[in-house]
Amino acid sequence: MNTIDLNLNPELATKVLAGFIRKELGRADFSKAVLGLSGGIDSALSCFLAAEALGPENVLAVRMPYKSSSQGSLDHAQLVIEQLGVQSLTVEITEMVEPLFEKMPDMDNMRKGNVMARQRMIILYDQSEAFNGLVVGTGNKTEILLGYSTLYGDAACAINPIGDLYKTQVRQLSHALGVPDEIVNKAPSADLWAGQTDEDELGYTYEEADNLLYLIVDQRYTPQECVEAGFGEDFVQGVVRRMMRNHFKRVMPPIAKVSNRTIGYDFLYPRDWGT
Repeated sequence: MNTIDLNLNPELATKVLAGFIRKELGRADFSKAVLGLSGGIDSALSCFLAAEALGPENVLAVRMPYKSSSQGSLDHAQLVIEQLGVQSLTVEITEMVEPLFEKMPDMDNMRKGNVMARQRMIILYDQSEAFNGLVVGTGNKTEILLGYSTLYGDAACAINPIGDLYKTQVRQLSHALGVPDEIVNKAPSADLWAGQTDEDELGYTYEEADNLLYLIVDQRYTPQECVEAGFGEDFVQGVVRRMMRNHFKRVMPPIAKVSNRTIGYDFLYPRDWGT
């Protein structure tokens, strides 16, 4: 069995990820970044990396609370803003989403969470135009693989510097870069309703998921080999089903082919073909 090793070199990772941000924004002729700052560890790390790559004056961190958002989330986001010296904006979304909630009285928390996530992305893309900066993503590899995100909501972005870091690695790099301990150590939560936590919703911890996903994705283990490596069969099958069910979130929408050259199939160029 391959050893599960999720340790990374913080100095090298920072250099690579900050370089990625500068290079990819530069390809698109941008030098500024916009991101949603929730008070959680993922958005905090993306903000730290963007500030390192572009300078804090070229980063706009946007807080977008709903009426039930915890004060702790707002305070933790403010800690990042003050520590880095990035530009900031706070936009309350309650009055934006409540009219829809009132029209749909049967809307459950999941649907409301999706609406809030997409409303926040409307704000970020508006600020992308106003600030003349691209939207930087804040989703990690674990969330992307499990589909634990809202399509065209928090999953939307122009570039994502942390999308190849498992949650475990996000914690490592955040600690190394000086993200405040109260952010690094708190229970991960989308803060969609009082008491909500990611791990309660998933039914397992991020550490458990990361170890399994590392074998499946990075080491190409089959589900049966994962069971033989010591993971519970129900857990393995549940994670695999979730990965498969949410694959549509990880790819561009497929286009029906009716011509000789179809975008995404035959009409293919390197990303920097126009530069």
